[in-house]
Amino acid sequence: MPSPQLLRWIPILFVLLWATGFIGAKYALPFAEPFTLLAIRMYITLGVFLVLIRLYRPQWPTRQGALHSMLVGSLVHAAYLGGVFAAINAGMAAGLTSLLVGLQPILTALIAWLWMGARISGKQLTGLLLGILGVAMVLLLGKANSHALQFSYLSLLFALMALFGITFGTLLQKRYCAKIDLLTGTFYQYLANALIMSLLALLFETREIDWQPQFVAALLWLVFGLSLSAILLLMLMIREGEATKVAAYFYLTPPVTALIAWILFDERLTVWGIAGISLTAYGVFLVIRNPARVLERS
Repeated sequence: MPSPQLLRWIPILFVLLWATGFIGAKYALPFAEPFTLLAIRMYITLGVFLVLIRLYRPQWPTRQGALHSMLVGSLVHAAYLGGVFAAINAGMAAGLTSLLVGLQPILTALIAWLWMGARISGKQLTGLLLGILGVAMVLLLGKANSHALQFSYLSLLFALMALFGITFGTLLQKRYCAKIDLLTGTFYQYLANALIMSLLALLFETREIDWQPQFVAALLWLVFGLSLSAILLLMLMIREGEATKVAAYFYLTPPVTALIAWILFDERLTVWGIAGISLTAYGVFLVIRNPARVLERS
């Protein structure tokens, strides 16, 4: 079990890695369709995990544990990653995609409040309203004069699919998979994702790939920086009871992603866009400031 001092730094490293996932998608998608790209990424990741499992020889989950892990994988990876990559491929800017899926703590709190009987404080309710208002400002007022805030309704639908996928997947991971070994449990999650992405690629895409150096570099980063490092950190925090604490850092992901996207892709924000992102970040911060009360029954 990691020391408390180490756990304190893990969420920060996780968010920095997580933010680069949107950038990696932006770099890779010009050379491959989203489901094809994700299928290749998953199969490479599965190979890496098999090597790690052979080295460390962890315990494999039971059949029920494997099924639960695959269900979580279909949400945390297939719905979330598929939605993010499809949204960016459909024209949504990386910063805006990050903002929408960064609403996960707010959606989690809302689900816990409405359907799980969890208590919510006045500050957390205020945070919910501010977060929704901030996103509305970005979508309705910040779009007109900013390339960074352009989107289609199809890309918005994909981003919302990603948001709901990561939210429900995280809740299910905490409830049903907390005692499953990180390596073997995550392996089954990626297996489910690989199967789903392969099916989607076969049904809806040409599966053509342009193996340019930029694509290879982005793919390797997505595998080792995100699928390996970031996801294992996330699952570690959930297993150690840190899922609520990592939510406290999720509000940093949209500003970090927007900053990186501005530097790399010139995705400039309007005043309304900056204000909306800031308001949303503050709303998320209020929601997760005392997260145990919101998620203690989830």
